[in-house]
Amino acid sequence: MEVVAAAGGAGLTRWQAAALSLVAGWVWAASFYDLTRRTRRLVQPWVTRRVLAETPAILRFQRIHHKLLDNFFSVLSCVVSVPFYTGFLPLLFWSGHSKLARQMTLLMAFCDYLGNAVKDIVSAPRPSSPPVRRVTATEDEKENAMEYGLPSSHALNTVCLMGYLLHYVLTYGPHGSIMIAAGLCLGFVLVMLVGIARIYLGMHSLIDVIVGICFGIMILAFWLTVHDHVDAFVVSGQNVASFWAGLSLLTCFAYPKPEFPTPSFEYHTAFNGVAFGIVFGIQQTYFHFHTPDVPLIFSRQLPLLAFAGRVLVGIPTILVVKFSLKVDNSKNKTDAKQAGYLLKVFSLFPQKAYDVDTGIRFVQYASLAWSVVDLVPAIFTHLNL
Repeated sequence: MEVVAAAGGAGLTRWQAAALSLVAGWVWAASFYDLTRRTRRLVQPWVTRRVLAETPAILRFQRIHHKLLDNFFSVLSCVVSVPFYTGFLPLLFWSGHSKLARQMTLLMAFCDYLGNAVKDIVSAPRPSSPPVRRVTATEDEKENAMEYGLPSSHALNTVCLMGYLLHYVLTYGPHGSIMIAAGLCLGFVLVMLVGIARIYLGMHSLIDVIVGICFGIMILAFWLTVHDHVDAFVVSGQNVASFWAGLSLLTCFAYPKPEFPTPSFEYHTAFNGVAFGIVFGIQQTYFHFHTPDVPLIFSRQLPLLAFAGRVLVGIPTILVVKFSLKVDNSKNKTDAKQAGYLLKVFSLFPQKAYDVDTGIRFVQYASLAWSVVDLVPAIFTHLNL
């Protein structure tokens, strides 16, 4: 494939330069024409009316509340939450299922970006509490409650990740009509339970859940169309790291500004960093640790005891990396002042997209993800695990 000149992005192929230019053009157009605010004016009033209209129905539904139901739905929400997936994916990498793990990581980052972007564009409220009883059993749920409502991220992520996991199992594992029917039924029941849980816990209205499920189906359908192309690019493409770094930077600029500040952009920055770290690490070490020939868990080459040894080595290694990346926030203010001239250059873009904290957070999570797919497997090889 022909490489473009420096004017089009040094070292980038034509399609890569065109893709980055297209995203940059969208960022400029969205800022110049104030597309976020215009869209919000059209959509937010209707969604807000729906949320208010559904409040009496939520109150009637919550009359059946019980401590066992509180615990069940709280645990279910935790199991399908982003922190749970984040903790689960390293184990998936180390079990030998690298393709599934990297695809689910990138899909989760994609879902997180689009879902949170829509939340902040619409800026629609969650059900008001009180009168709605809101159950926030964990710190993660308390932070979720600070975000806007539509769409439900839990419903969206469950549809996408369960759908892709089912697709992967049915594609690469033994399957028949009974297996397919059982998988579809299990996925349907889980999605319905998650939707009910989000309403029962007072975190979402029905419209949030319905839009989350529908949006998740659309994202999943798109991902199943492109996932093989994305994976081929990650493992054997040209200029993967430079292209993904440019894309990560532009998606920060492209992120819409909410009506009032929420944690959503921080979540996006974290997963943006995770996606870059995974892509960079896989691209560098694919033929060493991540080919289809690596041993799988429960095989003779990787019995359960050896996998347990990987976990006992891998988790502390990641914690050491995380501890070593902690930065004194008091230094950030000085750095921000020194970076003032950069803010003037990017004055047309949302300010929160390029503050110093954002850059630090991105590097931290990228480094953690890189350690999962590069540093830790290298240690496994050294220890013959």
